[in-house]
Amino acid sequence: MIEQLDELYREVILDHFKSSAHKGALPNAPIHAEGSNPLCGDELGFDIALANGQIGQVRFHGKGCAISQAAASMLAAQLEGKTLPQARRIIETMQGLMQGRKLDPSVDLGDLEALSGVRKFPVRVKCAALSWNIVEQGLQSYKGQKQEAGS
Repeated sequence: MIEQLDELYREVILDHFKSSAHKGALPNAPIHAEGSNPLCGDELGFDIALANGQIGQVRFHGKGCAISQAAASMLAAQLEGKTLPQARRIIETMQGLMQGRKLDPSVDLGDLEALSGVRKFPVRVKCAALSWNIVEQGLQSYKGQKQEAGS
């Protein structure tokens, strides 16, 4: 059973790596963040558009290993339609997943759950975590800009 689950997760990761509907750019998106993992050369950027208090479209661009690119695709898909607090909960849950903590059953990770096996390979955790670290920085920066504008 475990082998079948691992195989399914590998297929999900490869599908996201090979073709993602979320690859590209969103000019004029209010949230833009970039980052890299110098250990393996992964580079990613995220553009996040907002609509009616929720995340509208999410697009990512960059290059890197299958894990980093698949994680970016999965995260982009999972964030669309979420509020900013929901997005933060998804990121916190993913950080916990990589650290082996018990998952909050109220948080739907969708395909992101396929990355659970990555924690068996500590060097690859940084490849997977790059996406949510970048998005988290983008959300914090956006929140700071809004606070400054409101002051």
